[in-house]
Amino acid sequence: MAHENGIYMAYNDIWLLDGVRTPFIEYNTALGLVSPTDLGIKVARTVLERAGVPPADVGSVIAGCVEKASFDGYFLARHIGLYSGVPVDRPALMVQRVCGTGFESITQGADAIALGKISLGLCVGAESMSRSPIAAYTHRGGFRLGQVEFKDTLWEALHDTAPDVSMGVTAETLAVTYKITREDVDRFAESSFARALAAQKNGFLAGEIVPLVTEKFELTGYKPRGIQLPKGVDRLADDTHIRPSSFEGLSKIRPAFGGVQTGGNSSGIVDGAAAVLVGSGAYVRSKSIKPLARVAAVAAVGVPPEIMSIGPAPAIRRVLDGAGMTLDQIGRFEINEAFAAQLLGVERELKLDRAKLNVNGGAIAIGHPLAVTGVRLVLTVARQLRQAKLRYGIASACIGGGQGIAVLLENPEAAG
Repeated sequence: MAHENGIYMAYNDIWLLDGVRTPFIEYNTALGLVSPTDLGIKVARTVLERAGVPPADVGSVIAGCVEKASFDGYFLARHIGLYSGVPVDRPALMVQRVCGTGFESITQGADAIALGKISLGLCVGAESMSRSPIAAYTHRGGFRLGQVEFKDTLWEALHDTAPDVSMGVTAETLAVTYKITREDVDRFAESSFARALAAQKNGFLAGEIVPLVTEKFELTGYKPRGIQLPKGVDRLADDTHIRPSSFEGLSKIRPAFGGVQTGGNSSGIVDGAAAVLVGSGAYVRSKSIKPLARVAAVAAVGVPPEIMSIGPAPAIRRVLDGAGMTLDQIGRFEINEAFAAQLLGVERELKLDRAKLNVNGGAIAIGHPLAVTGVRLVLTVARQLRQAKLRYGIASACIGGGQGIAVLLENPEAAG
């Protein structure tokens, strides 16, 4: 329902069946030439197989990709569905809510189920940061002397032209407001890397990753697609941005925006994809599926663009208010670590318990492939609830342009 403080929607009997993601690979490395469409096809095929769900049961494909990273990028959602075996008569929808795109794909799937349009949605986020184009928008009519201007969209897109500030500066604003120091952000980044390293070592991260190999995706009557890894790379199974990162090392990196933020305490730039299946209770019961979690509610709010980074705080408050719940009822929080100062600002604003927050590391260590992050966070928090036998969890992110989004999940095994 609409509200003066954003949008809130509760769901009664809608379920997250299963999910999977690729390893997140440092940009301009092993996946640098791979289309996000093909990464999306891989995770879509895998999640259907893992869940034991026939592609013919999918009522709609909802996929997101923020950067147009290939000339056929307009068809990304449709091609993911077709090459995953989803029947040709099932529609596909592209969504884009910047860093909230992955969440939006899941929300759109849940909304379609709630409206009775479908009983099962295939929800995907795919992103190639490596293939973000070098572009020009004003040269179709030709080039004037001295006025040839091509720019890096990956860098330029960080600048919000309304308040005339970059995304990083919005984090610096929070650093001033919440008295966050350079030591604070580097200590947090050190912790993010350490937690992710531990999750990599103990196998938690591997539980949501499908390894990548060179392979073809065939579709009768149509051109084959596929993933081609570089020569000498046979298999990709682990996130590559995760590495030992000490406070001492992080503290030596120069500021990126004139304040506390650096390349070391900001989210990693990576390529990857993730997919989940969202289904109605009737569908889940008819197939005797043991779902991962119940999708309980979602909230999306707007905030001033110049403090974009604070978005998760009002979004989390909104989803809790709508559900009639309090922060202390939430066992796990997964909040995107776009920037350390951004995450610490949200943590301080909500007075969150660090022991419940990003317990397996976050985007500073793992990386933030824009449209993929929301799908990963929802999947990760659902798995954490199962592992820790906790009932409720929230996944959330700030969104460029001044928004926040939050999804509330319930672990059915811990429900009273």
